[in-house]
Amino acid sequence: MKKVRWGIIGCGNVTEVKSGPAFSKIKHSELVAVMRRDAAKAKDYAQRHGVPRWYTTAADLINDPEVDAVYIATPPDTHAAYTLQVAAAGKPVYVEKPMALNYAQCQQMITACSDAGVPLFVAYYRRGQQAFLKVKELVQSRFIGDIRFVNIKLYQPLQPHLYKHEIPWRVQPEISGGGLFHDLAAHQFDILDFILGPLADASGQATNQAGLYAADDLVTAQFKFDNGVLGSGVWCFSVTEQQQEDSIEIVGSKGRIIFPTFALQNPIQLETAEGIQEFLLPPPVHVQQPFIQSIVEELTGEGKCMGSVSAAARSTLIMDKIVSKI
Repeated sequence: MKKVRWGIIGCGNVTEVKSGPAFSKIKHSELVAVMRRDAAKAKDYAQRHGVPRWYTTAADLINDPEVDAVYIATPPDTHAAYTLQVAAAGKPVYVEKPMALNYAQCQQMITACSDAGVPLFVAYYRRGQQAFLKVKELVQSRFIGDIRFVNIKLYQPLQPHLYKHEIPWRVQPEISGGGLFHDLAAHQFDILDFILGPLADASGQATNQAGLYAADDLVTAQFKFDNGVLGSGVWCFSVTEQQQEDSIEIVGSKGRIIFPTFALQNPIQLETAEGIQEFLLPPPVHVQQPFIQSIVEELTGEGKCMGSVSAAARSTLIMDKIVSKI
């Protein structure tokens, strides 16, 4: 494939800045079609972003002969079904995270793409951002020695105004697979998999304390990596503004690294016997662009995607174990 002509299923908010524009800013890549069930919104998106064609059904976009690869940017409840359709059409698939509603669906997607002989990519795009590449470099360069343990803290305040009239899909388990834990911790587990190696096992507890919606709003967990490193985490979405926190702490025999997953306006901190160093590496305007570029390079035979579909499925498996789905 000399050039990758992309189609997007679900041209909603995530595609406005984070991903959509990047497809046409990357060498040997172009966004040629978008799909959304609302015709007016699909047409508007296409006109604003200079996309030649728009559709209101996924099948029409998938079967467009001028679409070489498909980006599925819908909520998780449709990821598996759309992936199977794209694979059946013999086209590469790029799907948003979390990969699917559960680990069983992830396995179905992997099998379908393998049987069809097409690649499957999952949008764990933080692997391509300089901040996380820096953390990986610091760990691999042994600035903090042998890794002992990991601690995740993600505390966000209550937002009652968001749930008064219409419950967002991210906290509807039948659509998202869970709540904000599934939406956000997915990124954290994948980036730790990227930095420290595969996760081996996990357990945890989940509950709803604030009662604003059906999904869990508090999750605690313990997990283990293949290399023996242990980890723990607390995800609470019902604290005050003053209690907000977004940190992953990697503790080693010679020091520690503390870094945010989402609040990238905050620096990475490297703490050793020599003192504290800070690194501030903000993400690009289109946060998925470096990751998408690596996908295009793989599809055109010029490189390798920095993502891992097995790691993406593993992140879902770990979350399933923590909230006792498995």
